[in-house]
Amino acid sequence: MQSKHITLNDIAKRLNVSIVTISKALRGHPDISPKTTQLVRTMAEQLGYSPNFMARNLSAKKSNTIGVVVPKIAHHFFGSIIEHIYNYAFGHNYEIILTVSQESELRERKHIQTLLSMRVDGIIISIAQETKNYEIFNMVKERGVPLVFMDRTPDMTDVNKVTVNDRSGAFKVIEHAIKLGYKNIGHFTGNVNINIARERLLGFRQAMDKHGILINPHWIMEGDFAEKSGYNSFMKLYREKNLPDLIFAVTYPVALGIYMAANEVGMKIPDDIDVICFGNAQVQDFLSPPLSCVDQPTDEIAIKSLQVLIENIDNKESFQPKQLIVDTNLILRGTCIKFNRS
Repeated sequence: MQSKHITLNDIAKRLNVSIVTISKALRGHPDISPKTTQLVRTMAEQLGYSPNFMARNLSAKKSNTIGVVVPKIAHHFFGSIIEHIYNYAFGHNYEIILTVSQESELRERKHIQTLLSMRVDGIIISIAQETKNYEIFNMVKERGVPLVFMDRTPDMTDVNKVTVNDRSGAFKVIEHAIKLGYKNIGHFTGNVNINIARERLLGFRQAMDKHGILINPHWIMEGDFAEKSGYNSFMKLYREKNLPDLIFAVTYPVALGIYMAANEVGMKIPDDIDVICFGNAQVQDFLSPPLSCVDQPTDEIAIKSLQVLIENIDNKESFQPKQLIVDTNLILRGTCIKFNRS
């Protein structure tokens, strides 16, 4: 098995040509004839040569790599986003370097520093729940590295942002529920330090206010975006005998936690309590009952984020920051489709 790292010099010695010729041939330079280029590439493949991207990036103006920082990957939304990012990037001759903050501000900062040291051409980031200090983002801007905030964004101006219309999506789903006859509606909000939770809460409030429905503050349960948050919030209200008729969950995992808790205490969805959420996942079709939701088009979010970033990379001097908003759709399955209370 080949253990030695093959270099350009090894290929040059085998073919008895200069290192410059090898380098140009591997890059498809027009100075090198097609015959020589093919010989070099064949030999490189036979020897198991892999280009040293780190070394190349130190001298090249462009690395054709893009860094991505997301809070988690064991999540349908981010998993789907990443898949679309990879597909689009591959089609535009970019490699993706993926990092995961696991909702930690410290890890997020270290990941960004690592990506900068790797000379990535640009960075796409969805910020962690813990993130409150934006110093690292300002440092990226000062270094002139294009940056796009995707979905979860900081309170910064003059930066690229691609988000969904969280407020409108929440408004639409609550108005739908109200028109069915629901009035006793609660909202499990997630971490309101993050823009998506704040915007979804605002949409909830605006729909309730528009229809003159009083909001019960005890039914606004702040937590995070994970299953445990939905479970704990539900169980707290259940123990207090203070459950609403319908719960609007800030994310699909929070809704899944509600399903788990309701099942544990013997309550049936949607007969005893109804649920709807923000965020779509294929598995929602297989829940009992299938879960209705606000759908975020992950393909559009991913592609627009990359399009903005690549445009910024290609036009650094003249580029003006963009803020793009992607609209949402209401998907009705087996919940929140009729008013079930007597």
